[in-house]
Amino acid sequence: MTQFDKPALSIADHIQKLKDRSLIITDEVSASFCLSNISYFRLSAYTRPFYVPDWVDHLFKGGTRFEDVLSLYTFDRELRLLLLDAIERIEVSLRAQMTNTLGRRYGPHGYLDSKLFDTRYDYSWLLEKLADDSKRREAETFLKHYRNKYIQAPEQPPIWMAVELLTFKEVSTLFSNLKNPIDTQQIESHFQFKYTLLKSWFRSLSDLRNLCAHHARVWNREFGSCPELPKRPPKKWPSLPLSIPVESRTNTQFINPQRRLYLLIIVIESMLRIINPENCWASRLINLLDRYPSVSRPHMGFPENWDLDPFWENAMTNSGRISGKNRNIEDDSELQLFFNQDN
Repeated sequence: MTQFDKPALSIADHIQKLKDRSLIITDEVSASFCLSNISYFRLSAYTRPFYVPDWVDHLFKGGTRFEDVLSLYTFDRELRLLLLDAIERIEVSLRAQMTNTLGRRYGPHGYLDSKLFDTRYDYSWLLEKLADDSKRREAETFLKHYRNKYIQAPEQPPIWMAVELLTFKEVSTLFSNLKNPIDTQQIESHFQFKYTLLKSWFRSLSDLRNLCAHHARVWNREFGSCPELPKRPPKKWPSLPLSIPVESRTNTQFINPQRRLYLLIIVIESMLRIINPENCWASRLINLLDRYPSVSRPHMGFPENWDLDPFWENAMTNSGRISGKNRNIEDDSELQLFFNQDN
């Protein structure tokens, strides 16, 4: 067993270490400020694409600047915020559908009947969680009002309050365990996709949401849960190859695009078109990608010529794209960008 012998280094030591590995740092004061707010360990995940292939000591490619690494970090940060914005809309829509479906069909507290859910669902956990929430000192204002005014009512609040107390993951799990076809069909009709597909999509999106919320890297990430593909793809559903070649440090590797971000982006855009047909989220995504042309698309699962697929046609037009070519947007002052953003 190899003994862990890495010491905790100071910021100045980290900067010297990067310089010893041939990273160009022209403004050490600014670099020190960045490392004091981001941390060397977090930023190091974004240094790997800039290493010389097959070099054991992590030597940077010639001409690599600290700003290049920070640019990739900044891209990933902006991407996470964009993903959170979209997932929030989808999450809120699911909560609304659960409220409307169960509330109107079974009444405000009808969801307390375990027969509405699959027997494999931990229904007792749901009751205990909602009851405990109502007793917490820091309980939501609407929950305090409910308990104070309706003393004889069940400890658990009505369905429209209950779904607001659950996380996206918990709401998606509740949805996945609906037992009655009449309930699942109503929600299917709203989102316009089959129940089995929606279960997979909501699970994957809730996992992605948690990664984004906890500031985890989403660029060049293989996700544990991947969305299922439609058995009968809707019109203009984008093509997705079985594998995508990417250059590694030693040779060409092939990644599974179904476990990368691109498929999740397709799912997000497909659902947003139903939830909010006038949304411009895809255009914002394309504009973000255009501002960072050096960021590897294959590592996110984007196939070659993805931007020529008819699925993205409207978004390309709205983003200012012409004939699938990138807009000429450049910004080399990544350190200044970091200073100006609200961290």
